Amino acid sequence: MRGPVKTSGDALLRTATRHSAGRCLTLCLLTVASAGVGLLLPYVLGRTVDALLAAHASGPGGPGHGDTGRWLLTTAALLGGLTLLDCCVDVLTGTTNARTTAWLRRGLVRHVLAVGPGATTRFPAGDLVARLVGGTAQAGPAPATVAALAATLALPVGALVALGVIDPWLVAAFLAGAPALALLLRTFARASSDCVTAYLNAQGSLATRLTEAIGGARTIAAARTADRETTRVLEPLPELAHQGMRLWRVQGRASAGAVALAPMLQIAVIATAGLLLLRHRLSVGELLAASRYAVLATGVGLLVGDISALVRTRAAGQRLGDVLGEPVPPYGKARVPDGGGRLELRGVTARRDGRTVLDRVDLTVPAGETLAVVGVSGAGKSLLAAIAGRLADPDDGTVLLDGTPLPELSRAELRAAIGYAFERPTLLGDTLADTIGLGPADAAPERVLRAAEAAHADGFVRRLPEGYATACADAPLSGGEAQRLGLARAFAHGGRLLVLDDALSSLDTITEREIAAALLRHAPGTTRLVVAHRATTAARASTVAWLDGGRVRALGPHARLWRDPDYRAVFAGDSGGAETEAVGGGAA
Repeated sequence: MRGPVKTSGDALLRTATRHSAGRCLTLCLLTVASAGVGLLLPYVLGRTVDALLAAHASGPGGPGHGDTGRWLLTTAALLGGLTLLDCCVDVLTGTTNARTTAWLRRGLVRHVLAVGPGATTRFPAGDLVARLVGGTAQAGPAPATVAALAATLALPVGALVALGVIDPWLVAAFLAGAPALALLLRTFARASSDCVTAYLNAQGSLATRLTEAIGGARTIAAARTADRETTRVLEPLPELAHQGMRLWRVQGRASAGAVALAPMLQIAVIATAGLLLLRHRLSVGELLAASRYAVLATGVGLLVGDISALVRTRAAGQRLGDVLGEPVPPYGKARVPDGGGRLELRGVTARRDGRTVLDRVDLTVPAGETLAVVGVSGAGKSLLAAIAGRLADPDDGTVLLDGTPLPELSRAELRAAIGYAFERPTLLGDTLADTIGLGPADAAPERVLRAAEAAHADGFVRRLPEGYATACADAPLSGGEAQRLGLARAFAHGGRLLVLDDALSSLDTITEREIAAALLRHAPGTTRLVVAHRATTAARASTVAWLDGGRVRALGPHARLWRDPDYRAVFAGDSGGAETEAVGGGAA
């Protein structure tokens, strides 16, 4: 089994930017154009002031009045153009952020579903949802932020050039304090990056605990531990608040430094311009322009805001990159060969969290036979069931279906050949009929009906007001009824191997017996692997595999294994255990 692949968050954000390349280019051009107009405006204002002074000096009807009108019109046009450009930038920024966020979500959801159940092995469900929802929303503005950053950098650089054009001494006065400004921005970027990463991690931990609490709401209510659970769920909150306050402090220090440093640089530029004015090297209009360019050159507030946004998108992008680093199981191109569903596990070893759960397991289930897998809690039964149908891959060993290793089969062939039913099935689809027919190709209505009848779900479904058209969210289902719908879904799509992972545990004894018999009647040519917690379920299987300590301790008919007191202890507390004598050791 392959481990996680290190995926760069920056690489993901670059890909997202390329996906919106046209919009980003347009946004970049608009922001640069806005910056250009902003840089041109002080010059035009300065010329307008000089023209007004010249007109005033020449008196009514003097030669300067024509220039005054032209410069006033130019100023008005620039102001109007700047307003229009800013509106376009705002609209395009919003739509680009939304499209990028949607693209990231689609890509990550596809990847998580392609990884399969293994996605929640490394990332708890709550943390995964926080990354897919909140993380994508925070990473989505990356392309627009990068495009805006170009304009944000163009403003101070252009302002410096403009100061140099007016007089080189103005640039020299500004650059005297520039190293302190650069150090301020660098320190802010580094410190805020650590804060944002820690904040997002605490946010993910909080989401994980909340998801767990919602899933266990009935247990919490029954145990009357709501106060204790509230404390557990909110335990990361102080860390979240600490990192949030730490980020605000970092931003506050940066802003305070900017407030202290920027006016000093502006005063230095204006004072130098005043001296040059006294020496008649600058006009009054050029002094005005120099003062405005000094403000633009010290636009630390804009830089701090854009750097802060960029830091947030990079931190969120890295969390998304971690999810994309989970490897998708590779599939081959082979088709399932002719056969009846012979399943073989050869030397299968699987480890979880550093512990060997399955240790060199060898099992063979002949075509058309039923194998029950039993063992105490933690013996590895569900993991073996997942590996048998390739919902998980072993660390070592091979699983074959009719002689073909499962990784060599195409995804479509594999899923068509193997069906699953689970202890707690998730009811997907709009209606109960959709739930039963759910698959790559929805099952025909007649097939849905036959599958529901075989799973003994038809009776309670028809008693609902809308029958099979009842919305899943409106169906008051017990645990056993939900299990029967899961069984019906497995029956509806057939296949040569059917894996039941404790899918009969919530059924009453009579219904369990009837469904166990229906397994043979409904699909007589299907091989079955059944994870069993009831002795009656194991008794109806052709063969029982007894897992103990990650290995197959014994293999044989239930009746023979029942003589071992350790085997009987596996079913301790099972009220159906006494029935096994009457059931016998054969398949139902």
